[in-house]
Amino acid sequence: MKKTLILTTALIAAGAAAGAQEINVISWGGAYTKSQVEAYHKPFTALTGIRVNSIDADNPVVPLKAQVEAKNVTGDLFDIELSDAVRLCDEGMLEPIDPAMLPPAPDGTPATEDFLDGALSECAVATIFWSTVFAYDASKFTGEAPSTIADLFDTAKFPGKRGLKKGPKGTLEMALMADGVPASEVYAVLATPEGVDRAFAKLDTIKASVVWWEAGAQPAQLLADGEVIMATAYNGRIFDAIAAEGKPFQIVWDGQYMDFDLWAIPKGAPHLEDALKFLAFSTDTQRLADQAKWISYGPARRSSAALVGLYQDGKTEMAPHMPTNPANMGNALLTDFEFWADHDSELNARFAAWLAG
Repeated sequence: MKKTLILTTALIAAGAAAGAQEINVISWGGAYTKSQVEAYHKPFTALTGIRVNSIDADNPVVPLKAQVEAKNVTGDLFDIELSDAVRLCDEGMLEPIDPAMLPPAPDGTPATEDFLDGALSECAVATIFWSTVFAYDASKFTGEAPSTIADLFDTAKFPGKRGLKKGPKGTLEMALMADGVPASEVYAVLATPEGVDRAFAKLDTIKASVVWWEAGAQPAQLLADGEVIMATAYNGRIFDAIAAEGKPFQIVWDGQYMDFDLWAIPKGAPHLEDALKFLAFSTDTQRLADQAKWISYGPARRSSAALVGLYQDGKTEMAPHMPTNPANMGNALLTDFEFWADHDSELNARFAAWLAG
């Protein structure tokens, strides 16, 4: 019987000398990439001597797909969303990853049992659980402030510009929840032509008041500059603006849209063996807990939770700021990766046509 080699820290260090001297890792930039650099890149280089080149992209799946299609792959690992990982794996664009090569939890629990449900797929390994929320600048509200997802779409009650992500994923779901669809029913509704029409009809009600954003750093900047009164955003980016920059922002967790981000290795990765070493190292229990000290995204391993403590300032408890905190989960929606793997192309086309119309 063939045995799978589990890449422990000792094995990674021992095998590093035979590998490449650098790997290219493509991620989303900003506070998120900083958390990866501090928790993964620096200690990996210290252990192995392999340099990690960090490259930013507005959405890493775009250069990943372009490089594989052009048969000119320069990236070794890409940080991508779950539905993209499933779709690209099905299309043969990603290297398969045997979960048996991942290190176990400190108590010996196999990685396959330690990772959260949905965090492991055939071609990708999750690092974080994150969410899209909406936020506002508390200094701009002297009376009643937004408190529900419906308020994001209520321009009569809260007049002013809104910042929304320029894309259908997450945006359509939040529109339906704002229109009264319970989180548990969103994908059943969105799976019908009438449901898609309903989501776009809700977006129609605020289209004239929307400032569209594409990069994760933009919503916090839009709020800080006063260009919008509220904006959807990745929760970790807003947390960073509050904790690291002292911005008077407030997150509204109602209607949050939750997803995984995962490491994926493209077919033709120039440094495959070292990419696998980095993947195993960066998804062990301690490394995932270390990342959560830099940004408020939940670790993808169960064994990491107990190791998450204070923010890197040494004062702020991280647990209350995690999407998975029970207090934040009252009306939360977990992405349906199968839905988006199947409908991504058509809904992106519909969204582009709607924007241009």
